[in-house]
Amino acid sequence: MRRIRPAAVAGLFYPGGPGELAHAVDRLIDAARPAADTPPDAAPPVALISPHAGYVYSGPTAACGYVRLVPWREAITRVVVIGPAHHVPVRGLALSSAEGFATPLGVVPLDSEANALLLEGTGVGVDDRAHAPEHSVEVQLPFLQRVLGSGWQFVPVLAGAASAAVVADALEPLWGAPGTLVVISSDLSHYLDLDSARRIDAVTADAVVRAAWEELGSEQACGVVPVRGALELARRHGQGVTLLDLRTSGDTAGPPDRVVGYGSFAIR
Repeated sequence: MRRIRPAAVAGLFYPGGPGELAHAVDRLIDAARPAADTPPDAAPPVALISPHAGYVYSGPTAACGYVRLVPWREAITRVVVIGPAHHVPVRGLALSSAEGFATPLGVVPLDSEANALLLEGTGVGVDDRAHAPEHSVEVQLPFLQRVLGSGWQFVPVLAGAASAAVVADALEPLWGAPGTLVVISSDLSHYLDLDSARRIDAVTADAVVRAAWEELGSEQACGVVPVRGALELARRHGQGVTLLDLRTSGDTAGPPDRVVGYGSFAIR
């Protein structure tokens, strides 16, 4: 029997029914489409930084990144999704032994060859316990399922205590590889008032755009470990970071006195 990791947050972070979920994602993507006179991107992004809260809160910001993949839906055949571990402590990077991850839209197959390649890196292991309840990787999958073609595979990665160099070195073999996209899953500031969140998130976004990962602390982004690693890789490869969207839960569906910040960025 195939080892499939079942959806853990369907019906919680995003709609639990396949029709309702597809409609919700498509509606978010349509709302995020650039204006008709916007020049098209010359190439697909090497990586996206995308939030991972409930779609009613962070979905509009996530869609601003995923809509950029639509012209490249057939060119992207592998997606590495790396996010923080919220429930089970992880040291280094944790991969999965599953053969696929399920969402209400179907099963996304794991890229076993890429998984094995990452396992050769220092500080990389397998931890299915950490993946079982984790939402940071899972919430990215329905967006990818709706914007990409049918032939892609993915590699789920959870990041715990690890330096920027450890993360960057582990991802290096796949970074910028043909047909490969890396998605870094991270929210920004947490549970501040609206004005404070906007101020701090603006500082964070400026550091991200400059790839100045040394300026980023855990209070600025819950996924700061994978974000730092991705920015280190962007620096190594001379790649630029573009801010696509910046807002908070107070701008979408949450109260203004206890908000979470969200940013969408493209690395190319």
